[in-house]
Amino acid sequence: MGSHNIEPLNMMNPLDPEEFRRQAHLVVDFIADYYSNIEQYPVCSQVEPGYLTKTMPKSAPLQPEPIETILQDVNKHIIPGITHWLSPGFFGYFPSSASTGSFLGEMLLTGFNPVGFNWLASPAATELEMVVMEWLLKLLQLPESFSFSSDGGGVIHGSTCESFVCTLVAAREKKLNQFGTSRSDTLGKLVVYCSDQTHFSLQKACQIVGINLNNIRSIKTTMSMNFQLSPDALTMAVESDVRAGLIPLYVCFTVGTTPTTAVDPLLILSEIAKRFDMWAHVDAAYAGSACICPEFRHFLDGVEGVNSFSFNLHKWFLTTQQCCCLWVKDRTDLTKALSTNPELLKNKASDTNKVVDYKDWQIALGRRFRAMKVWMVIRSYGVIGLQEHIRKHVKLAKHFEALLAADNKFEVVVPRNFAMVCFRISPFALATVANGSSDEESNRLTQALLESLNGSGLVYMTHAMIEGIYVIRVAIGATLTDEKHVNMLWEMVQGHVSGLLAK
Repeated sequence: MGSHNIEPLNMMNPLDPEEFRRQAHLVVDFIADYYSNIEQYPVCSQVEPGYLTKTMPKSAPLQPEPIETILQDVNKHIIPGITHWLSPGFFGYFPSSASTGSFLGEMLLTGFNPVGFNWLASPAATELEMVVMEWLLKLLQLPESFSFSSDGGGVIHGSTCESFVCTLVAAREKKLNQFGTSRSDTLGKLVVYCSDQTHFSLQKACQIVGINLNNIRSIKTTMSMNFQLSPDALTMAVESDVRAGLIPLYVCFTVGTTPTTAVDPLLILSEIAKRFDMWAHVDAAYAGSACICPEFRHFLDGVEGVNSFSFNLHKWFLTTQQCCCLWVKDRTDLTKALSTNPELLKNKASDTNKVVDYKDWQIALGRRFRAMKVWMVIRSYGVIGLQEHIRKHVKLAKHFEALLAADNKFEVVVPRNFAMVCFRISPFALATVANGSSDEESNRLTQALLESLNGSGLVYMTHAMIEGIYVIRVAIGATLTDEKHVNMLWEMVQGHVSGLLAK
């Protein structure tokens, strides 16, 4: 047989350590400069739809491009299209948290890049997640029944919607197994309950798991009850469905609703859920972080009576996207519903049932090493530092609330529970009502005020409609927000409303 000479390929090394070091320094410097100059950018992006598709090349580059050129394009094309959630003038939605500790944790988890679908695939990824979930459980003073030392346990998901889907699937499978009849017949009778303040992602999760949309009960809340889910209204809704031959499946309670940060009374509601054999879940996506402070822990009273609890570290816990912590009281409810055991993944450690295989706690098979950044955040700032971070924003919200309350042109519409204030232009500040009721005129002017403020580019806020009232939501929680930014917002509010009222 003749010999064959193979020409050596002149290939680049995509992970050359020294080139990685050089380029990474450039990117870190770029991001540090971005943080230093973030107030120079309009908080909400002001580009037109399609701006990027018109400017980007139609085909991918054939040859490698230097990092310097790529970063120039980031500055020129990408940053103008970013709404700057980390800007100290960002007061919209709920905050998107960030910190040096979390950023460095992201670097580490991306650098290692394990695919930790089971314990064997990366033992450190699994066990560090178990460790930080136990740390957080203790910080929140969650019941021992949610701990790995009992029958429960915790997992880090990407979002609340994912936690909704997983707990709904667990509840569905548990209920279908109880009835043992035709799955299709029983599935069509399952009912999910929530309030009209519950996050809309619950409805999306119900659609995914096959719950009939006509069987989602969104129970009306009222301002007189601070938009809490009423125990009486819940009981009446469940009893009505039972009489109609339907099957109560799942109820969601919220600690810190999106429109107003209302808090549902967990103790009495969980008792109702138990009476009707429903899975009870607590969504504390925003406000859960505050409950590491003793003065806010009372909002979780009654959590021992529910089946699952989740909150988002990426909202207010100095942790970057995506990081939702979910605990369940009985981990086998999740694993029975979500487990797969193909031959390819069989191993001695999993066969012992002494390890956690997180693939059976979530939708996807693969998963990121999110525990690394959580571990970095907690160690970098400590419990005291994290509590101070929360309390700082609450103090700023109290300050802004007091400024509004002292000016009769404004009305704080709902009680402030955490670091969000809902306000409007007071109907009593309107000397004349040009069209309709004073509430309608207040709504019109409050909407105009929000549009005027957001149009300045210096701040960004969002709104809610509650009992027909248009309110501006001021959610204080961006890592870089300080007292001077809240005072600037107040000065802007006063100036813009004076102009509106003068017209």
